[in-house]
Amino acid sequence: MSPSRAAPNRPSPSNLGVSRETFERLEAYVALLLQWQGHINLIAPSTIPEIWTRHIQDSVQLHRLKPEARLWVDLGSGGGLPGLVLASILVETPGSAIHLVESNGKKASFLRHVATELQLPAIVHSQRIEDAIPALPTPDVVTARALSSLTDLIGYSNLLLKSGAVGLFPKGRDAGEELTEAQKSWHFTYALHESTTDAAAKIVELRLT
Repeated sequence: MSPSRAAPNRPSPSNLGVSRETFERLEAYVALLLQWQGHINLIAPSTIPEIWTRHIQDSVQLHRLKPEARLWVDLGSGGGLPGLVLASILVETPGSAIHLVESNGKKASFLRHVATELQLPAIVHSQRIEDAIPALPTPDVVTARALSSLTDLIGYSNLLLKSGAVGLFPKGRDAGEELTEAQKSWHFTYALHESTTDAAAKIVELRLT
């Protein structure tokens, strides 16, 4: 099954805002994801027809917010969203890398397979987040998508955030409520960015203070 048949909403490289080379890597990633999806539940089956907008474009926009960042950490990478998408873009920036933390062994195997097949600058850590974090280098950006509440995300990543990393966390229509709740436990500054894929969604950019 080709990505174009499985995902009729596939954009052009210019519409996605990436180079043709990066777009080809993303096409290859989508093909591998759909291939493995038959054996491992990497994404919700209902989202497959919208894979390019719901997952790929949604992940690409994170890099657009921090194009100068070279070292990233993605927590709870799952099927590689946004981690493998970001890695596909980072190929074009020498010295860049992204650490993918995923405790599920089968999903971690998928992440490693894609990283090897496409020669991506991605390092996979098949560990629980709390076990992996202390050994990770301080990144420019730490991100996580559809993992947990903002309060818990800050808890998972606070060692990295305290060291100077910026958090970029995609959130849905409840972003405001999650921010209010997180402020009860953490001190931070933040900015809200409009999502390019969902008018009701936001991307929370935050720094611990």
